[in-house]
Amino acid sequence: MAASYENESENRFNGNSFSIPFQEIPRFPKSDKRVNELISCKEPVIVTGSDLVGSASHWSLDYLAENIGDGTFNVYKSASRKFKYYSDKKMQAVHEFAPPTQLLEMRFQEFMKLIRSKTNTNSERIYLQQALNNSVGPNIVHEFVNFNWAWASEQQQGNSWGQLTSNLLLVGMPGNVTPVHYDEQENLFAQIRGSKRFLLFHPDQFENLYPYPVHHPHDRQSQVDLENPDYEQFPNVRNLHGYEGVVGPGDVLYIPMYWWHQVESCPDSEENISVNFWYMAGSVEKIEHPLSAQQKVAMSRNIEKMCLEALGDPSEVAPFMKMLVLGRYT
Repeated sequence: MAASYENESENRFNGNSFSIPFQEIPRFPKSDKRVNELISCKEPVIVTGSDLVGSASHWSLDYLAENIGDGTFNVYKSASRKFKYYSDKKMQAVHEFAPPTQLLEMRFQEFMKLIRSKTNTNSERIYLQQALNNSVGPNIVHEFVNFNWAWASEQQQGNSWGQLTSNLLLVGMPGNVTPVHYDEQENLFAQIRGSKRFLLFHPDQFENLYPYPVHHPHDRQSQVDLENPDYEQFPNVRNLHGYEGVVGPGDVLYIPMYWWHQVESCPDSEENISVNFWYMAGSVEKIEHPLSAQQKVAMSRNIEKMCLEALGDPSEVAPFMKMLVLGRYT
């Protein structure tokens, strides 16, 4: 479906202003045929009335603390608003890499007390990110089982996605930001409490968002800081355009695989609770030319991984690729 960038939205972060052309993320009720059309075309859409997590609509910090069980949960701590993903398995490949967040393990009751004690938005922040599994309490299990799995399965089967890999419970503070990145899975993002602002960018924005190399701990993350873009180092960011939308309680956002997204918890609620549904990629798309932007991203990742594996040294990858291109394809 063709995109139109007639309206330009100005975004302000920390006193710095810059303009990115945005169009609104399409929003339709579950019954609207355009929902299936957009999902089948691998384009984002906010779906209303799906009741995907309706059985969890009453979840709150207090309710979860009483019912989720006594297990430990993954809680990330950050000195800033940003919670930038990194792979600890790749940290050895980059000398002097400083993790931007710290992973803690704690019971939910402890997390709840901690998150409520952090009232100063400029102070240290925390963010719970935990896969839901059978270790949670019986009430949570019952409500989880009563999600609208029929609708989720309809999307999975109708679009030939692979198996469901995980359901991630996300509980954060107002203003928390997950910086621009993309995932290698299909994602149904369901909002339960509070709201989140999404900025989405098509995979064809690959050159404008300057992803880290695949060997880097920040693989799949953008090097561009949208709050303070460095136009000298990343000049293509001036060409960036995308989608913007707010996901509220009961809404489900479909984020197609390889679509870049930045997520911010809106300051409209002290509690921000979400659950996402991650699905593996389906069968390999038929190779037709020109290749889709998604196929090009996948191909570039595979080529980069092959070079890295063969050369055995990340520092040799860039010179090797330059040797293949400079003077031959330029």
